Amino acid sequence: MNEVVEAATVERARRLAAEAGRVVVKAGTNSLTDDESNLDDTKLDKLVDDIEDLLARGKEVILVSSGAIGAGMGRIDYPSETVEESQALSTVGQSHLMRRYTESFERYDRTVAQILLTDHDLEDPERFTNFRNTIETLLDWGVVPIINENDAVATEEIRIGDNDMLSSSVAIGVDVDLLVTLTDVDGVYTGNPKDDPDAERIEAVGRNYGRVQELVAGGSSDGIGFGGIRTKVEGARDASEHGIPAIIAGSAEPDVLERIATGKSVGTVFVPVNGVIDD
Repeated sequence: MNEVVEAATVERARRLAAEAGRVVVKAGTNSLTDDESNLDDTKLDKLVDDIEDLLARGKEVILVSSGAIGAGMGRIDYPSETVEESQALSTVGQSHLMRRYTESFERYDRTVAQILLTDHDLEDPERFTNFRNTIETLLDWGVVPIINENDAVATEEIRIGDNDMLSSSVAIGVDVDLLVTLTDVDGVYTGNPKDDPDAERIEAVGRNYGRVQELVAGGSSDGIGFGGIRTKVEGARDASEHGIPAIIAGSAEPDVLERIATGKSVGTVFVPVNGVIDD
């Protein structure tokens, strides 16, 4: 897989990512919670530390954060067996999640803002214009916008991992220079690395996208691919088709965002394919 995308093309894509002035960082539930679904303070603080590295470099950062439902489960120890229960749990977890983000960013004297969205907000031109104007104002103020799916009023979105697609839509809609999706696996692999010791990390995705699609969808009966990676791949590809480099990387990797900002080989990079860089 790795030899499909030329090394020079990969290097240019990583350099473009390193030079990004405005970045969307998406953090998944597993990057923020422990095995019992409790919000993990160590994981959250590490994420904030990594984001602070980008902010200290003068970059603008928009955070798309999952974790509300998981945090809610951890708070009240109640199972999520129906959509209605998931929606209710999200309302419990979202306030806890934002409280912890506020506390963690305050270590750096940073202010954060919460924005909850649904697909309707992204599809309606007037609502999206209002959203975009709010984002631009917050960034002008030096405030870190933290975006999540509005699970309390969503329905099927809860079950399809659409924060991956939400982050891509936000990246495209507010003209960012880079989309970084942080997950509990350090990139896209030829198989599920948690189960397959022979699985290899795919260095880059460009014209080999069709084959990558087949790999991540293989053996999936629920439509999300192994490890929930399918929607992450689709979201990254959507961004790359709009000229935005995208990287899927491991949230537990040391200094993961700093390494991306310095052009290191981290995770799987999605090469822009609309003429900005086209292998």
